[in-house]
Amino acid sequence: MVKIILALIYATRPRQWIKNLAVFAASIFTGQLFNGEIFKNSLSAFIIFCALSAATYLFNDVIDVKRDRFHPVKKLRPVASGTLPIPIAMAASLVLALGGLYFAAGIIPTFFLISVLYLVLQLSYTLFLKNIAVLDILAIASGYILRVLGGEFATGFHVTFWLLICVISLSLFLAIGKRRAELTLLSGFKPNTRPSLGHYSDRLLDIYLSMFANSTWFSYALFTFLEPPIAPRNRLFFYIEDLFPSGLTRKWLVITIPFVIYGLMRYAQLIYEKKEGESPEKVVLGDRPLLATVVIWILLVIFLIYLVRH
Repeated sequence: MVKIILALIYATRPRQWIKNLAVFAASIFTGQLFNGEIFKNSLSAFIIFCALSAATYLFNDVIDVKRDRFHPVKKLRPVASGTLPIPIAMAASLVLALGGLYFAAGIIPTFFLISVLYLVLQLSYTLFLKNIAVLDILAIASGYILRVLGGEFATGFHVTFWLLICVISLSLFLAIGKRRAELTLLSGFKPNTRPSLGHYSDRLLDIYLSMFANSTWFSYALFTFLEPPIAPRNRLFFYIEDLFPSGLTRKWLVITIPFVIYGLMRYAQLIYEKKEGESPEKVVLGDRPLLATVVIWILLVIFLIYLVRH
């Protein structure tokens, strides 16, 4: 019994729940992170998306069990390896999905609709979208975007136009990077466990990656330059600029641009040099330079928004 429970937990892919931290984007970039009620709603949204995503992972493993058994990596997953019985996986998936939707309905109707849309998208991806070239990439990217939108609706605060464009571009960059890594991993591997890969070439995905890497950093740069200064409702202790009598006012977020550029370049390097990228969260958590860059960027953004007057 303990073995099955451990297998069930592993099958829900806790490491991939890091993607759900995207729901905090709205509260962070609108200066509301330390607003108690807003933080509570963001945290609730995060937990709900963890439940919904875990439900779709289990459902996906059951549907793809035969194909995964021929995959060099996925064959080790609990359902594919036989460690986790299919009936238990399906029952857990249903409980997590219904439980997640139940609690989503208790936040706000629009957040509930976003949660339903996310669940429908993920189920559609598992059943047929992942086998259709281009639509599979758009579906993966949409999953990231819906997490950010979920955080918006849960809190009532919305990210600005240029930041939303950046989110969309980054989502597409990560989705394409996933396909690029899979193409390399499964090249020449028989049978083909991902039919849509047959419609992609290295050159085509390289063009896609370049296009959205550029649009990601450029839209982020425009966000830092053009959007109005962020005024936190609950600042931390004091403003650093309170120490200076001149009362300087600058859009300090521009100094985070190099970290975004380095992060994109490092991620691309890992895709091409180390043949990684199939699991974005694995790449981030497994590479110390990239992880350090992401952590420093997050801390710097929070510091600049909540401790420095813009």
